[in-house]
Amino acid sequence: MNASPHRVAILVYDGVTLLDVAGPAEVFKEANRFGADYRIVLLSPSGADVTSNLGVRMAVDGAVSSQPAPDTLLVPGSDRYPRTPVGGDLADAARIPAAVAGRVASICTGAFVLAAAGLLDGKRATTHWRVTRELAVRCPTCHVEPDAIYVRDGTTYTSAGVTAGIDLALALVEEDHGPDLARDVARALVVYMQRAGGQSQFSAPLQGPPPRSPALRTITDLVTANPGGDHSLAELAKHLNVSTRHLTRLFHDELSTTPARYVENIRFDLARALLDQGHTATRAATQAGFPSYDSMRRVFATKLSISPAAYQRRFGTARRTNPN
Repeated sequence: MNASPHRVAILVYDGVTLLDVAGPAEVFKEANRFGADYRIVLLSPSGADVTSNLGVRMAVDGAVSSQPAPDTLLVPGSDRYPRTPVGGDLADAARIPAAVAGRVASICTGAFVLAAAGLLDGKRATTHWRVTRELAVRCPTCHVEPDAIYVRDGTTYTSAGVTAGIDLALALVEEDHGPDLARDVARALVVYMQRAGGQSQFSAPLQGPPPRSPALRTITDLVTANPGGDHSLAELAKHLNVSTRHLTRLFHDELSTTPARYVENIRFDLARALLDQGHTATRAATQAGFPSYDSMRRVFATKLSISPAAYQRRFGTARRTNPN
């Protein structure tokens, strides 16, 4: 045990997401009950109290510039980002302590604050699945990992949306005090020590906007209307009276995918919706057009790193669908 407490500084500001602050703070507070020694302080850019996204007033311990170097700097996110640029004062408030902190971590869209401060340049990172593309645009030298729950690159950590801050905080506690203490904290908070699968299991369906080409739209409408049909490359090309090479080029140019992958994605999206509604995995596989349950299970394992049954336990409705 260190002689001095481990200082965890959480950078807060007007509009900060309250759960991004409270979730990790609760993990560190709970860790103290099992023998850790974390001291949590809330800091704002100017030292003034702030108001969270829920309108809750948050009293801070001081300004970033008036506090000693933190061992861990946490930067929570806000609904404002990435809708608006990160202000220079907030970026500076992250950059200054980050230069002397033992490690720096962001929760959800807090990654945009780190990016604005230049703290993600050349590094691997993640953020909420909805805005991973925007983070890549804001920080072109950053390698964004859209499916990760959290990412560590050296002493810089980034995490996915909201509750992933709890996952990240548990990982930091484990790093400091080992798996046994972190496991005790997870059990006390009734959360997973390590969440199965990545962010994809929480994301919206994969289908994007309809293709511009009328010919390609004919094919996508055909697949969507009858996902269980014979949608081999040869059959789809025959339907349009074009070569398989030409059809493949159309899919690549407009949808950045292959015909086979598009059919698989349509079936996957439909199977997820059926599982959400309470259908059995076998019935979902049949109605979604998969050749077998095993083929659907392999797609789920590839895309979500979990089985259809595990997905349904997490997201299926409490109301069972009438099988008739």
